[in-house]
Amino acid sequence: MTGGDSQAAALMTVLGLEERDPDVFVGRTPSTRLQRIFGGQVAGQALMAAGLTVPGERGVHSLHAYFLRPGDPHEELRYRVERIRDGRSFSTRRVIACQRRGAEDVAVFALTADFHGGEHAVVAHARPMPEVPGPGELRSLADHAAGHGDLAAPALEISRAVEQRPLADPFAPDPKSPPHTQSHAWFRVAGRLPEDPAVHAAALTFVTDLTLLSAGLARVGGGWGGRYVGASLDHAVWFHAPVRADEWFLYETDSPAASSGRALCFGSIWSADGTHVATVAQEGLIRSLGE
Repeated sequence: MTGGDSQAAALMTVLGLEERDPDVFVGRTPSTRLQRIFGGQVAGQALMAAGLTVPGERGVHSLHAYFLRPGDPHEELRYRVERIRDGRSFSTRRVIACQRRGAEDVAVFALTADFHGGEHAVVAHARPMPEVPGPGELRSLADHAAGHGDLAAPALEISRAVEQRPLADPFAPDPKSPPHTQSHAWFRVAGRLPEDPAVHAAALTFVTDLTLLSAGLARVGGGWGGRYVGASLDHAVWFHAPVRADEWFLYETDSPAASSGRALCFGSIWSADGTHVATVAQEGLIRSLGE
């Protein structure tokens, strides 16, 4: 097994859930030095749990989720799936992720996902992919991290299974000014994932939470780990076309509005051939460490 394949296998260990009871699944958290579970892990696992209760010919077209409490990496994560609807074309699922807090079971995450069998398109259009350097022309995240020491450690920790090629140093970005406030990076899961489209949708969901909230800092620069700390509040993904998460895709992020300590961030994702495969939205909390 190559290094990349072992990283893909590690991600599959995270996405491969155990069915504990009917419509109740248990997810694993990899060993980590972080104090809370990475939100993309919980979102990816919740989407996998939902998909395991849906007919295989129906793929996810959207998910909407809330991060309710920090996930404890030392406590078991259980995903309870509620079958909201199974219609002629669509299936809807609600998933609640729970953990123990002392003697109490509490919700840490809630997701609603909708699945569609697909049909003839009356209209078909998409955003064109921006012209940016390809991943082979850019430095890896590890290369950028080498110059930042402990500041970069959390980003490397949560993205161990994912290769990244950012267009700019994500740990010390220069402030951006309108109208050019977008950030870009290429991503792919290292190694090869199974052919199952549900796995690739869950893996893509995992990746979408890695850098999106950083868009909220684009106008001030500086990055995480120095002056600022952030937390995801909610998350949404719309899937427009099939994508392989183990092949390079471009992720563009931007923030159209920020106020009251919260930043709204949008993302667009294109496969390497220019197909617009997904759109992402998230609101997150951004606080100054000096306050």
